[in-house]
Amino acid sequence: MSVSTLEKNVLDVIKERRATKQYDPEAEISREELMELLQVMGEAPSAWNLQHWSFLAFHNKESQERLLPIAYNQQQITEASAVVAILGDLRANENVDAVFDPAVEEGAMSTEIKQALNGQIQGAYENEQFARDAAFTNASLAAMQFMIAAKAKGWDTCPIGGFNAAQFVEEFEVSDRYVPVMLITVGKGSKEARKSGRLNIEDLVSFV
Repeated sequence: MSVSTLEKNVLDVIKERRATKQYDPEAEISREELMELLQVMGEAPSAWNLQHWSFLAFHNKESQERLLPIAYNQQQITEASAVVAILGDLRANENVDAVFDPAVEEGAMSTEIKQALNGQIQGAYENEQFARDAAFTNASLAAMQFMIAAKAKGWDTCPIGGFNAAQFVEEFEVSDRYVPVMLITVGKGSKEARKSGRLNIEDLVSFV
C-alpha cells in the first residue's frame, strides 16, 4: 500500500466518524474484536510513555443496565454492543519501572537516562493538579484512538461526558488511583448519525 493510499484511508475514516447515539440493540461485538480495539487504544501515545489509563469494559446487558442510571438513562448505553469507560491514572508515575525497565534490559535506554527521566516524572507528580491534568489529557488520546480504530473496523461510537462520576466510582468500586474521564459506546448505528457543523478553521488557527 502506498503512502498516499494509506493517508487517504486514514483521513476517510476520521472524516466518516460520527458521534452515533442510536444503535441496533441486536448487533453484537465479540470479546475478541473488542479486545483488539482495546489493544489498539492501549497503544496510544502518552507523556513519558507512562500510559495514564485503565479501561472498564461493559460487554453484557446486565452490566450495561447497571450503568444506565449513572449515565442519566441515555438509551445508547444499553442499545450499544458494548460500553468502555476510560479511566485516567492519577498515579501514572508509579509505572516508571514497568515502562522503562524493559528498554534498559534491552539496551535501548541507559540506567542513567531512566534515572533522569524518573526524577523529572516524580518531581512533576508532586503537583496534584498536574497529575489530574495528565490523567485527562493522556486518557483522552487513548479514547480518540479507540474511536478511530472502531470506525476503521466498521463500528460506530460516541464519547459520553454526561454521567455521574461519583456514582460510577461507588457502583463499580473504582480505585482512588483512577478518575473517570468518559464513556464510549460502540456498536452498529441504527440510523445515520447527524453530521455536526464545525467552526471555520481559519478562525481557530494563528500562525506565530
